[in-house]
Amino acid sequence: MRRNVYVAGVGMIPFTKPGKSEAYNVMGARAAALALQDAGVPYDAVQQAYVSYVYGDSTAGQAAIYGVGLTGIPVFNLNNNCSSGSSALYLARQAVESGVAECAIALGFEQMVPGALKGAYDDRPSPMARFAETMDQLQGTLPTAPRAAQFFGGAGRDYIKQYGIRPDTFGRISVKARQHAARNPLAVFRDTVTLEEVMASPAVFDPLTRLQCCPPTCGAAATIVCSEEFARKHGIARKVRIAAQSMTTDTPSTFDSGDMRRVVGYDMTAAAAKQVYEAAGVGPEDLDVVELHDCFTANELITYEGLGLTPEGTAEKFILDGDNTYGGKVVTNPSGGLLSKGHPLGATGLAQCYELTHQLRGTADQRQVEGARLALQHNLGLGGACVVTLYERV
Repeated sequence: MRRNVYVAGVGMIPFTKPGKSEAYNVMGARAAALALQDAGVPYDAVQQAYVSYVYGDSTAGQAAIYGVGLTGIPVFNLNNNCSSGSSALYLARQAVESGVAECAIALGFEQMVPGALKGAYDDRPSPMARFAETMDQLQGTLPTAPRAAQFFGGAGRDYIKQYGIRPDTFGRISVKARQHAARNPLAVFRDTVTLEEVMASPAVFDPLTRLQCCPPTCGAAATIVCSEEFARKHGIARKVRIAAQSMTTDTPSTFDSGDMRRVVGYDMTAAAAKQVYEAAGVGPEDLDVVELHDCFTANELITYEGLGLTPEGTAEKFILDGDNTYGGKVVTNPSGGLLSKGHPLGATGLAQCYELTHQLRGTADQRQVEGARLALQHNLGLGGACVVTLYERV
């Protein structure tokens, strides 16, 4: 039988621009220590560790987690591109749910460099080769533009082509993200911006401007998960439960649909969300708050529909009506999201967990969504993997 899994503790350090952070191992150890402190348990009570990062050498996870203790437990290193953090959480949750462990930690960190994302090797096939070939067939490749922006900008173009929305609708998402981040002391960009400023910022790849693209970021976050028995034994308040979780990968539609939205994971998102809703017996209309993968504004817009927050073809109305923010149907990315909080790849999924845990505890300060009871997390990595997690206030 599957067991209940609770979020016992969360920890996160302020995200920063590249060149202004501590070393990855120091950041990781700090986030892990904060999560342990939040849970009120010593590191020697943790039985397994799952550590996520994208840009780092083998066993960098050990180098970080050793900063809080040397207890000989299994340490697993994970790289699932931008969904690495929630992949670590998925495995930690699975270990506790199955009875393999009573308490596990998921830790994510990234020490990034300025500029667009790049592969580490040029002497072997790229994991993204099939995706790049598909994109090139559908829209061509622009050598002067960042590849990630071409993927997600292309998804935005295909959405505009089908539904005829205004390009500045995407820009409104950045305005909302900055308004939310202004309330988050851990976010990189806390200054608000106007729609005019967003649209006037330098073009990156139509319809995306610079202020519609997430920045390279350094940071770390961690989550402690445990069983009900462990929580009782250690006096841990069982306030937040992982109600359902799903991980999906690509299907033929990613490459065969002729639609850039599907190349960047729309179908993975829709499938994972459907699995979670069915497992928990809820629907998107029951959600109070969502942290979703807004690496680019175009991805936030199509993800509204992929998660079922609004019917297909209605995302523009959803945005214009303010249904994606406080006072609307569901508050999306109260943390500021990847666009404004920042996107240290290995830490992102766990930073989302940090935010939603505080929302359900009622401890999100100025960002608090009143009466939050159900929270959904969406974390996407091209290449590819998508993890959707539903949290419930107990």
